[in-house]
This record gives sequence, C-alpha cells and structure tokens, in this order.
Amino acid sequence: MPLDRHVLFWIVVVVLMVLFLWLFNGVLGPFLAGMAIAYFLDPVTDKIETRGVPRGLAAFGIVLLFFALCVGLLFLLLPMLEEQIAGLVSALPGYIERLRDLAAPYIYQIRMLAPSDSAHPLADAVGKAGSTVAGIGADLAGKLLGGGAALINLVSLAVLTPVVAFYLLRDWDRLIAAVDGLLPVRFAPTLREECRKIDTTLAGFVRGQAMVCLIQAAYYGIGLSLAGLSYGLVIGLLAGFLSFIPYVGAFIGFGLSMAVAFGQFDDLMRVAIVAGVFFLGQAIEGNFLTPKLVGDRVGLHPVWVMFALLAGGSLLGFAGVLVAVPIAAVIGVVTRFLLRNYRDSDFYTAPADPADNPAEKTGDIIP
Repeated sequence: MPLDRHVLFWIVVVVLMVLFLWLFNGVLGPFLAGMAIAYFLDPVTDKIETRGVPRGLAAFGIVLLFFALCVGLLFLLLPMLEEQIAGLVSALPGYIERLRDLAAPYIYQIRMLAPSDSAHPLADAVGKAGSTVAGIGADLAGKLLGGGAALINLVSLAVLTPVVAFYLLRDWDRLIAAVDGLLPVRFAPTLREECRKIDTTLAGFVRGQAMVCLIQAAYYGIGLSLAGLSYGLVIGLLAGFLSFIPYVGAFIGFGLSMAVAFGQFDDLMRVAIVAGVFFLGQAIEGNFLTPKLVGDRVGLHPVWVMFALLAGGSLLGFAGVLVAVPIAAVIGVVTRFLLRNYRDSDFYTAPADPADNPAEKTGDIIP
C-alpha cells in the first residue's frame, strides 16, 4: 500500500470518529463515562485477578464498591450541599452588591484622577459589572434545574454508567486484544509502542489528577468551613473538582470565597484567613500533590489541557469533555513521534548547500 494511501486511510478513520462523536454526542455520555471508570479501575481489577479471583467477579465487586462509595458520599453530603447551594444562589447577588458598595470610594477616586474622557466609561463598566454578575447564579441554577432534557440525561447517566462500566471492565483485556489484532502487521510494533506511551500519559494525568481533585475538594471544603465561611463546603468542593481544569478550580473558588467573605465579615483578618486557605492549598498542590501524584513526565501542558477541555465541551458538550483529555494525549504523543522522525530525516539533518545561500557564495554577511 503506497504511503499516500496509508495517510488517506488514517484521515478517513479520524474523520469517521469525529463524525460519530458529533452525531451521537447526545447519548454518548453514559458510555464514555463508563469507559473512563473502567479504565480507571482496570489496574485494581488486574491485581485482584492475579490472586485467583475470576475476572467477572472481580469486576463486579470493584464496580459495586466504587458506586456504593459514590452513592454513600452523595447521600451524606447532599442534604448539606442542597441547603448551601440554594443559600449561595440567593445570597450571592447581595454579596456582590456589598462588594460594589465597598469598591465605590475607590471607583470615585479613579474618576477623579483619570481624564474626564476615560473616567466615566470605566466607572460605568465597573458599576454595571455587579448587576450583570449578580444574575449569573440565579440564571444558571434555573437553566440547570429547569431543563427536562438535562434531567433525563442525568438519570440515564446514573443508571447506565454502572452497567457499561461493569461490562467494559469485565471484557477489558479481550477488547484490548481485539484492537491489537486489527493493527497493520507492518506497523504493529511502532503502534504498540506509541499506544503504551499514550496509556502512560493518560494514567499519569487522569488517575493522578483525579486523586489531586479529591484531596483538594476535601481540603478546601473542610478548610473554608473551619474558617467560618458561609457556604464554605459547597465552594470548597466546587473548587476541588474543577481543579481537573488547571487553575480554573482555584480561580473560581477563590473568587466566590472572596465575594462571600467580604460580604460576610467586617474583620479583614477573617477575610485574610479565607484567602490563606487558598494560598496554602495552591502551595500544597503545586509543590507536593501534583509532583507526587501526577508527575512532570505526562507530556500534557496545562494550557493544552485547558484548550482541549474547553474545545471539547464547546463542540460536543459533555461527551466532548470526556474525550478531550484522551484526544489531547493522543495528539501529544503523535506530535512527538512525528517530530522525532522529522529530526531523524535527511530533510532535517542534511547540511546546508552553499549554492543555496547567495550571501555565503559572494562572501557577504547577513546582519
């Protein structure tokens, strides 16, 4: 098969995969979530299987335990979270109004110091920002709670995901063997090596980052609650779980915490304590959690991860978010593979020909 037909084949495969995801993104959520859970739990299942436990029984027990823990935590936290979410949505506009009142003297000074032509647009923009942001929480909650399709999708996700996760986890080794058997014989060793690198990248990032998110969610939830911040539990959990997107969780959690803290406390020391919880959390995450649990060899730059998640969510919704990191890992490994081959090629390593450089031919020096 000529090289151009190889390239055409892989282009067709990629196009068909993208088309499939685009056409069925509305129903892929439970299946992709089940696949992600099966991938996450496969190493544990393999260890249990090596001790003589049948694969099916091991997969059933692991999936049952995993979802039992999830449901237990949900029922434990749901009453508190429901009350705090409702209170935060209703109180947030008032907190933002108070922030605007606190900032009013500084806005006035800016208007006095700035040129007359630029002061009024700046002050108007800052003044309108509070009213605009104040309605975001209520509007978002209304959309989430008022969408019938969203409720149906949530129910299907909760019901189908455990079933999909069990069957995929039970048959994981056979599925991998079946895919391996479809690899072109000529390129199979190279493809297996690159797939191992993709697996290493995903294992290092997804499993490690999931542990980081859980630890940060617990830390922020407990830390903000102990600091006396109203709705600290829900803000902390939100900040921790959104930490899967680099810097986004800390940024949103810190912003919400500061808005509530300035609205709740008259003592700046209490506000500083709340801010300190986030500064300490970021120091622990950056210097200990991420280096130990994720490592620096996964090959996924934070900016690339952010772009992949936002692009996937924008194009394919929830399904796009689930496949964003695997696709980013594949693109990263393939790009490094192509760069290695480029650097080893004659096109890159061939010495320069003086005949192609008029400056060297005539003895001129290009500045």
